[in-house]
Amino acid sequence: MSVRVYVPADTTALAVGAEDVALAIAAGAAARGVSVELVRNGSRGLFWLEPLVEVATPAGRVAYGPVEVADVPGLLDAGLLTGGAHPLALGLTDEIPYLKRQERLTFARVGVVDPLSLDDYSAHGGLAGLRAALAMTPDEIVQAVTDSGLRGRGGAAFPAGIKWRTVLGAPGTEKYVVCNADEGDSGTFSDRMLLEGDPFCLIEGMVIAGLAVGARRGYIYLRSEYPLAWRTVNTALRLARDAGLLGDDILGSGRAFEIEARLGGGAYICGEETAMLESIEGKRGQVRVKPPLPAVKGLFGKPTVINNLITLASVPVILARGAGFYRDFGQGRSLGTLPFQLAGNVRRGGLVEKAFGLTLRELLEDFGGGTASGRPVGAVQVGGPLGAYLPPDALDLPLDYEAFSARGAMIGHGGVVVFDDRVDMARMARFAMEFCAEESCGKCTPCRIGSTRGMEVIDRIVAGDERAANTALLHDLCTLMSEGSLCAMGGMTPFPVLSALKHFPADFGLEAPEAPAPAERRVVQ
Repeated sequence: MSVRVYVPADTTALAVGAEDVALAIAAGAAARGVSVELVRNGSRGLFWLEPLVEVATPAGRVAYGPVEVADVPGLLDAGLLTGGAHPLALGLTDEIPYLKRQERLTFARVGVVDPLSLDDYSAHGGLAGLRAALAMTPDEIVQAVTDSGLRGRGGAAFPAGIKWRTVLGAPGTEKYVVCNADEGDSGTFSDRMLLEGDPFCLIEGMVIAGLAVGARRGYIYLRSEYPLAWRTVNTALRLARDAGLLGDDILGSGRAFEIEARLGGGAYICGEETAMLESIEGKRGQVRVKPPLPAVKGLFGKPTVINNLITLASVPVILARGAGFYRDFGQGRSLGTLPFQLAGNVRRGGLVEKAFGLTLRELLEDFGGGTASGRPVGAVQVGGPLGAYLPPDALDLPLDYEAFSARGAMIGHGGVVVFDDRVDMARMARFAMEFCAEESCGKCTPCRIGSTRGMEVIDRIVAGDERAANTALLHDLCTLMSEGSLCAMGGMTPFPVLSALKHFPADFGLEAPEAPAPAERRVVQ
């Protein structure tokens, strides 16, 4: 019998040599006369251990890592194919503390299954949610999602059930489901990991959404920087179509739904839902004025459900195991789980799916192992390049939407970027303005002009040029951007700027936090 060996073929593993490791294992086993079945799975999310090689044994899957090509002969000699002892041996994969302490619901199959095997997908619980949905009315599906407490995982955290019910109740027979997979936030990779490691989960979630709201067509909007994910999802769509999961007769139910993948051009602004719709329609990616909301008048002017990839991929488990099961995870109004992504100056970077409520300190220390440099944490940015910078005294803040909002921060897509105590926060604040200036769609003046003026004002503060007056001007400018921008691009750029100014004033040459309230509004030139 063949020995089943798992070598990840996702972007992270390939970047550190997984393809050569897989070839070396196949060649080495053949030379020893051993038949090997190589399964190219997704990454488990333990990035510091990639390439992570697993071997199926009677006791379970045994992990080794990080494995380099030069390690393969020694591993084979030590009994790799039977789970033998070796310095790179990590024991049973499921017992690795980093994995064992997680609550993997959305990512339950990622790293476990062959991403492009429907049989493997079904054997590990896939399609149970879709089969349940096919036996329900649209209203019952929407109610299940509402009762689960699922909120948008893309940043806004808007209740998914309310959005779905709005589209369900909107007049018209032509409706759409759009998956926003334009994952552009710094330190985020959960969308890519799921697309490369379990694409049928997203497809199943989108079909359920279509059944719920009466849509017959969906679109996956994917960023151009993810070529492997693009190839994987298109292959998965073809396989799903061939198996009757898409098309005019879903699983013999007589109900129809089709999905098409669209590739973006690399514009960060197209992660904003209305700019994304413009791009799908073949137009320049610029934000639309709201109202009307996309749920009423969205893609091609029709009612449209727009959800982040992780939101849609969370739906199958809700339908399969019930709203109450999902709602039992988390706390307060932050229910279920979120795949947090650890990046930056962190010892153990990777993906951690946990129920809401753990603290930043638990995430960074228990899972991340502290900073990679070994120095104290200086700042943590959660929620992408527009998220606030949190100081060390905020590490005991629970990862909860309301708790973060009360602190002037956001969880966003779950990206967590760590900095040690050597970071220059004035430079980071300037980068936020520079990023906004570079990525702005240009439609509104506060974002387009304000970000450029913001860089100039920060430069003057750092240079010691009338610091008090320019600090007051920077606060004024941030208020203008927050209140006057058409979308979150300009509206949220002040978050990292003002948080850096508040918590790290010394980096700007200020002696104490400055929060002036000018008597009269200044003109930004």
